[in-house]
Amino acid sequence: MRNNRKPLIAVIVFALIFIAGYFFRNGKTEETQKTGIYQRNEGTVFGTIYHISYEYDEDLHEAIKKEMKKFDFSLSMFNSESVISKVNNNDSNVVLDEWFINVFNKGTEISKATENAFDMTVAPLVNLWGFGFKKKENVTKEKVDSIMDFVGIDKIKLIDKKIVKDDPRVMFDASAIAKGYACDIVGNLLQSYKIKNFMVEIGGEVAALGVNSKGKCWRIGINKPVEADGIDRNEIQDVIELCNKGMATSGNYRNFYYKDGKRVAHTIDPRTGYPVEHSLLSATVIAPDCMTADAYATSFMVLGLEKSLEIINSNPQLDAYFIYTTPNDSNAVVMSDGFKQILQ
Repeated sequence: MRNNRKPLIAVIVFALIFIAGYFFRNGKTEETQKTGIYQRNEGTVFGTIYHISYEYDEDLHEAIKKEMKKFDFSLSMFNSESVISKVNNNDSNVVLDEWFINVFNKGTEISKATENAFDMTVAPLVNLWGFGFKKKENVTKEKVDSIMDFVGIDKIKLIDKKIVKDDPRVMFDASAIAKGYACDIVGNLLQSYKIKNFMVEIGGEVAALGVNSKGKCWRIGINKPVEADGIDRNEIQDVIELCNKGMATSGNYRNFYYKDGKRVAHTIDPRTGYPVEHSLLSATVIAPDCMTADAYATSFMVLGLEKSLEIINSNPQLDAYFIYTTPNDSNAVVMSDGFKQILQ
């Protein structure tokens, strides 16, 4: 009797080799795309430090730096050639890019949602008080009042991809939203490489997708509002697990100065023209994207604790963690229910 097993085995082996070769030539399977290799990049950009981690078998740092440089030419007020600088200087030839338009639309949306506590036309006031991109001036009530004449999101419009100002002195300050958006932009770049797990942190703002190298949500620290001898000590108040969200923190304990023995905070209320004075020390916001989280975090530092809690409780897409001072000068924390679920 002839043995038919050997020809059969040979056929099966040949078929397996053919199939393996097909996938090698035509692309990896979903399972083999998971390299398990996490790249880590860091550096400085926009006057701050960034840390980026992502699962990929190649280092993409050069592509990331190139994307951040492009972003700088869109929304940096410190870059005289940027789109936003040209808009501020009333350059009639400026061409608005997609990034500027997205920031303008999101900023307008959040201005309406926060009763104008968020307002990108606050730039002249920020400069006046010494926290902007121009030299600090001597602040007087008369100067504040005169600047308030051309501050307000209602004094500008976006028409046919051009900014139309009611007053040429209107100027944009995107610092309260652009850094968060930069995290999203780098995240979008990573996703263009089919990367499913990453964490982008720029100056404390975070965009996170998927899991870390241990297969768990990204662990992110919330700073304790501790300042001593003019130095932010970067102590950790709490730690959260962040998956598929954006997170941003704003706090008045980091950027301030003293004048005549009085502390002047960097958060300027665009509705009054003056730095805020209330019990809220920091606001950490989680949102579907980092741009939204960044803008709301700043808005809450303008609004104060009570009004911020009203907005959080009425918006299911947002969660927040607030640190504030009590009447006896101790620090306390209040957070949304959703935030409690990710707290470690």
